[in-house]
Amino acid sequence: MPDGYTGKILRIDLSTAGITVEDPAEELYRKYMGGSALGMYYLLNEMPAGADPLGPDNILALSLSVVTGAPVSGQSRMTATAKSPLSGGIGDSQCGGFWPAKLKFAGFDAIIIKGRASSPVYLWIDDGRAELKDASHIWGQTTGEAQAAIMRELGEDKGIEILQIGPAGEKLVRYACLINMCNRANGRTGMGAVMGSKNLKAIAVRGNNKPSIADPAAFKEVVQWGAKTFPGSGLSGFGKYGTAGSVGGQQATGGLPTRNFTSGVFDGWKGINGKTMYDTTLRGCKEGDQDRSGRDTCFGCIIRCKRIVAIEEGPFTVDPLYGGPEYETVATFGSYCGVDDLAAVCKANEICNAYGMDTISCGATIAWAMEAYEAGCLTQELAGGMQIKFGDAHTMVELTRMIGERRGFGDLLAEGSARVAAELGCGEQFLITGKKHESSTLCCNG
Repeated sequence: MPDGYTGKILRIDLSTAGITVEDPAEELYRKYMGGSALGMYYLLNEMPAGADPLGPDNILALSLSVVTGAPVSGQSRMTATAKSPLSGGIGDSQCGGFWPAKLKFAGFDAIIIKGRASSPVYLWIDDGRAELKDASHIWGQTTGEAQAAIMRELGEDKGIEILQIGPAGEKLVRYACLINMCNRANGRTGMGAVMGSKNLKAIAVRGNNKPSIADPAAFKEVVQWGAKTFPGSGLSGFGKYGTAGSVGGQQATGGLPTRNFTSGVFDGWKGINGKTMYDTTLRGCKEGDQDRSGRDTCFGCIIRCKRIVAIEEGPFTVDPLYGGPEYETVATFGSYCGVDDLAAVCKANEICNAYGMDTISCGATIAWAMEAYEAGCLTQELAGGMQIKFGDAHTMVELTRMIGERRGFGDLLAEGSARVAAELGCGEQFLITGKKHESSTLCCNG
């Protein structure tokens, strides 16, 4: 088996509670390597044509890269692949954090999940051994609550990492995510709804066997060079201010999505940019504070671009467990909705991570509703009695929660903006979608 791989694929049939381990030939790894390509191999070869994205025939593949588990900045990733309930095409989504590396350490290069459990379960993988455990008692819990409950059951070992869905995935919100660490997401394509449709709440992993490296000495030399070079490089600012540090650049080039992409500039951009977050809401990172605990990282990464926000006062308090907003999140809940209140944006991010929802599709769907409402085609009656206007931070936050709970008008918005427009027969001219999928906030520059 080539260096970097375990040579084992874990296969789960939830309909029969069957667990098997596949030992693929080296040729499979040479040809498909890992990640998206490996996941697609299983989907194209084993998923029936015309499979319902939310039915038992859909296959959810969780695939690692050859370099996952090696201490290389930005490279320990996992790709989730399945038929997307949002677009109907193949959904592909990546995450970082520590869960991908832990799965490799536990002895597997991928997990292939089929079928549907008769009642909620979670998968426990412990150094090459796997079992399904009852999850009925944690079904309905937020990611923070469920993570704490699973950790208690498994012995409070800090070496355990948990990938899971929140209430949004259970309720089949079409843009529900997979979440690990309560703040790292496989977002965008509805992989959380696929996992929810299978009655699979979580996958907990523990492992201690690191993958082999072909030339450890050369690898160590490269890693040491990176650590030495990083502080004086252009990436150091990226680490300090995170992805939200790009708000100013997007604004300057006219590419900051504003009011549902009706503009590329936002007067309130300074209120939501990375520096403002660093100076005001980032835990331990206020001006002059030497504690940098508000900057988190993923396995083997020296950049530390992940945000940890803590807000203890005001109308929008935020629990640091759920991290902090990335650029895409700041843009969709901020400028996209005409909101310049950073605390409100951080709160919407917290709700999305607690309920397990993609921040881009969620914020973009709300922004679509705001434009449709202000244009007069989405009436207050159709919106369940709500007034949905650009710049209304409180309504934006409330709608985010209502979507996660599939409550009131949020139940319809949980279907995504394209399906809402079709259902209500209004606002199709305001959609920023492709194949019923809300566009990334970086798609409009130029």
